[in-house]
Amino acid sequence: MSTNAPRPPLSDDDFELLRIERDAGVVFATIDAPPINVMTPPLFRELAKFSAHVADDDSVRVVVLRSDNPDFFIAHFDVEAILGFPTEGTAERPTELRGFHAMCERYRTMPKATIVEIGGRVGGGGSELSMSCDMRFGALDRTVINQMEVPIGILPGGTGTQRLPRLVGRGRAMEVILGGVDLDARTAEQWGYLNRALPADELRPFVNELAHRIAKFPPQAVALAKQATNAADEMPLREGLFEEQYLFQRLMRTPEARPAMEQFLALGGQTRDGEMRVAELVAEISTD
Repeated sequence: MSTNAPRPPLSDDDFELLRIERDAGVVFATIDAPPINVMTPPLFRELAKFSAHVADDDSVRVVVLRSDNPDFFIAHFDVEAILGFPTEGTAERPTELRGFHAMCERYRTMPKATIVEIGGRVGGGGSELSMSCDMRFGALDRTVINQMEVPIGILPGGTGTQRLPRLVGRGRAMEVILGGVDLDARTAEQWGYLNRALPADELRPFVNELAHRIAKFPPQAVALAKQATNAADEMPLREGLFEEQYLFQRLMRTPEARPAMEQFLALGGQTRDGEMRVAELVAEISTD
């Protein structure tokens, strides 16, 4: 975890387009950019600012992005803004991540669980941000995913061509990217874009419960388990196994590990009755 001095808590006063709520280690950021939550440059800057803050805030265990607009999570990146991007001179290949890519990568790599609640449509840059987070949950008959860039003459330039094939496979990614088609929630769940597609009235309670569940677990275990899992995308298998072993050894040396394992056994772990309800049992372990 970060060794930086504690930051003052985020609040609504820090943002115009995000509403911030903190609850027991979970920070909820609700996007509020009517009428359709287009990702304008100001919204992008606020999402980037939010990510930089929570990434270094040791009191934050889980980050949830959501919208209260029943029809839109984030429509897409602002096309009017894209029309103003500079085009003078020749295209250049970057040597480091900047701007939108850097923001998305921060959500992917920060030592917190990042969850996206997609209650309506998400497209373009909104979809790219969603794919950069750890988990995505949607609403049946409401959630729709679209990458609309190719039909308007560009390509998904905010990580989409790299994230989507890794989630759903090359052929399915080509269908979404080249076809500019809508992907419904049930199909998105079957393809692996969404972790789950839930009835609309069950979506928020499910995300809330999962976020608070993760926030109760030892924060170093969450952070390093995420780091080890990310290694599966970043390293060949052999090097990934070395990374996993190394991070496991680091966790074994943290002050939370032994007490948590001892509590597990005391609560009935490794007994028949305890193992029959192991998911409930581990939630009873206290890390305070």
